Amino acid sequence: MTEPQQSKDEASKPLIKKCTYCQEMKPLTDFQRRTGRRAGPYSRRGPCRSCRGLAPQERAATSAPSGEETNPSAAPVTQHGLEANTASHSLEASLSMEAQRPRRKPVTDKARERHRQRVRHLLSRLKPADTRALRLNRNGMIRLRGKTDQGRRWHQEIELDLAMTLVRERMAVIVNPYTVRRLYSNKEFRQYVLKRDRYTCFFCGGYGDTIDHLLPRAKGGHTTPVNCVCACNECNQVKAARDVDEFIESGVPQPSPDDFEAPDIPDASEDTLRR
Repeated sequence: MTEPQQSKDEASKPLIKKCTYCQEMKPLTDFQRRTGRRAGPYSRRGPCRSCRGLAPQERAATSAPSGEETNPSAAPVTQHGLEANTASHSLEASLSMEAQRPRRKPVTDKARERHRQRVRHLLSRLKPADTRALRLNRNGMIRLRGKTDQGRRWHQEIELDLAMTLVRERMAVIVNPYTVRRLYSNKEFRQYVLKRDRYTCFFCGGYGDTIDHLLPRAKGGHTTPVNCVCACNECNQVKAARDVDEFIESGVPQPSPDDFEAPDIPDASEDTLRR
């Protein structure tokens, strides 16, 4: 269950949510707020703050069920007692886990610039594709087709300039002179960018799990591998519609010292970059 266990009217009782990684019931304040259309006073992200920076191996270790949970001979308890026990147990577990996990090393300016140069180098290897084969159909448009995250096929007609931009920036490929196909679904594209950038924020060098546009969409940018980088939630919100150079010169927010070390993701392969 991912929604708070208590209703909004029960103001005296703390709101509790289940972490998607460690499967523990924790107070709602241990989870970050959602942004965008899913934002709201009680809408929080799935993993708790303690589990957000963990490596996949550590997440699997923390999410493994214990013997006490699977013991069928355990004595039944009331709902009020169960909530109190889970709240106290989750608090003690979170404190012990925070004490055991190593803190991330401070991010220096040299490390940030080295990461930016690495990402720029990967983007420079995505050479523009040839778009001279595209032709307008009888409606004066280009047919774009792709798949949703669930695998369902979709198609729509777009303008020639947009089709050329998607093909040139490696977001789509030419099927025939009148049709282009999108290479990634929304979920696949997000995972591609995060793994390519090693879950490291392009701006502050901290742990990042969101996608930001180098050229903002408000200024004509598009969601393509060349124009998108990994960013933390704070830098993504503070940057807004500003240019990259303007945002970096104005002062990038420093990563929180409570963040843990991001998972070590290997470099993107040649096949992935040439896709």
